[in-house]
Amino acid sequence: MGRETFDDAGVFALSDDAALIQTVDFFAPIVDDPYLFGQIAAANALSDIYAMGGEPLTALNIVGFPVGKLPMEVLTDILRGGQDKVHEAGALVVGGHSIIDEELKFGLSVTGRAHPKRILSNANAVVGDILLLTKPLGTGILATAGKQGELGTEAADRLYASMCLLNAGASRAALAVGSRCATDITGFGLLGHAHNIAEASRVTIVIHADRLPAFPGTEDAWRRGVRTGGAERNAAFLESRVDWRATSAFARDLAIDPQTSGGMLVAVAPPRVEEYLSLVPSAVAIGEVVARAAGSHGLVLA
Repeated sequence: MGRETFDDAGVFALSDDAALIQTVDFFAPIVDDPYLFGQIAAANALSDIYAMGGEPLTALNIVGFPVGKLPMEVLTDILRGGQDKVHEAGALVVGGHSIIDEELKFGLSVTGRAHPKRILSNANAVVGDILLLTKPLGTGILATAGKQGELGTEAADRLYASMCLLNAGASRAALAVGSRCATDITGFGLLGHAHNIAEASRVTIVIHADRLPAFPGTEDAWRRGVRTGGAERNAAFLESRVDWRATSAFARDLAIDPQTSGGMLVAVAPPRVEEYLSLVPSAVAIGEVVARAAGSHGLVLA
């Protein structure tokens, strides 16, 4: 599996019962605390493995560091945060590579494993499936508010805890209920990643705006004018690809908000939805998969 299905990672079959999953992700800091940044960046990179139904095996550090501008203790704490999160996932950091860069960047290249017949793919959504989202939305808006010094301690703690939370449980639950379609919600926002499922599976994804969960404080920050550059790019890409039926401007912006280490969007057959919700209590049913009519949009925000 490669680029053709718009999936979160590449899959290479080694045998009839073993496949490697490979991904890479890195970015500049979104929080001031180096150790916390390392944890968030690692959780974000590991998420691609879980989004494919895999288990992480090894990780390689990727670092761009402004030598002479920041003390080396900052890098030490970032790497420690990343390693602790990788170890929590049951994997190992086996090396990495660093360069001198004007802007600090950190992330991981991760290798995981899965059974070739139990891969979660964007291409496997089935008409009638219910779409479940496992984490609230709004990390882009709230992280930007934090950079502007407008995020309270309680809201910040809630946000950072979510971004550090691995998607391991959500992924294993998807496999347990027989799902074969999932993605994680990261930089392209909910609608961007849902669009990938719609295109790969040749279906229409219907998202209900009034069901979208948001972190407390997200709408308040949005009403104060907090916006992100990533959301603008997502909006430009999706403008002609979505049937925009929802009238709430906030709901639209929430649905395109770029997430960092967001939750998973899982397609589950209706008889297994309650079972999934019992395994992942944070999950919320936000939409469904329907047949795509000729000439219609593959994505509807209703």
